Amino acid sequence: MIFDYLRLCWLKGDPTGFDPSARFLWGCVGFYLVSGIIIEANISDAADATLEVGMRAVVALCFLMGLAFASKHWLLFKPLLAAVFMCENIIITLGIGAEVLDDRLQNTDYEDYPIALGVLLLLWYLAIIAYIFRRMFAFHRNDSIVLAIGYFLLTYGLPFLLMEAM
Repeated sequence: MIFDYLRLCWLKGDPTGFDPSARFLWGCVGFYLVSGIIIEANISDAADATLEVGMRAVVALCFLMGLAFASKHWLLFKPLLAAVFMCENIIITLGIGAEVLDDRLQNTDYEDYPIALGVLLLLWYLAIIAYIFRRMFAFHRNDSIVLAIGYFLLTYGLPFLLMEAM
């Protein structure tokens, strides 16, 4: 099943045919929380990281629920949630690798490479999310891109802004 999700990361495959078990689905969410906290804890303290990643997960769940409900494809919520979170987990894992690389390349001629890698990961992430939205709901490509950017801004931007306001 993981190979099916890896195919999504290469913008191939059809997430509508996925039927993830509850255990797999919550495992994806759990991995998302733990890996997100690891990344955020490198930036801030563990308590703030936990709160921000928790808010991010709630916003993501609400956005995906709202999207499934608004498009009248409620039955696609479970495969949508698994596809988005599994692909996010893959990107997050690569992001952890980019952070380790960033730490190792400080004060060298190559210290800007991890930033470029981070930008590429962000663009790849947006492409994956747009692809999933397009395949799940048969949206036009441009609509999927706008939704993917909106999803990113809400799930990452809103918790960040709330944490900065505290």
